[in-house]
Amino acid sequence: MFRREVLSLSDVLKKCLRDNGLETPMLQTRLIDSWDEVAGKVVSRYTGEKFIRNQTLFVKITSPALRSELSMMRTNLTSKLNQRVGAQIITDIRFY
Repeated sequence: MFRREVLSLSDVLKKCLRDNGLETPMLQTRLIDSWDEVAGKVVSRYTGEKFIRNQTLFVKITSPALRSELSMMRTNLTSKLNQRVGAQIITDIRFY
């Protein structure tokens, strides 16, 4: 009789995603989707495109005053977004 290790369904799914290279893109999508909640309703009204390149989140902000204010809050926003996803996905945020 063989003895096999019993894994939970979440562990099996995580392993499958990791083995197929889909874990990081999924976490990046979750992080981008959580921007509106983390930044707030007012900021989300002035937010345009969002994308991640080389562990940096690029966010288009249409208001110059808000862009400079958010630049001062980059480290705080970075840590909140990573905490929301549960992994170290981004290391910096750039506003343009």
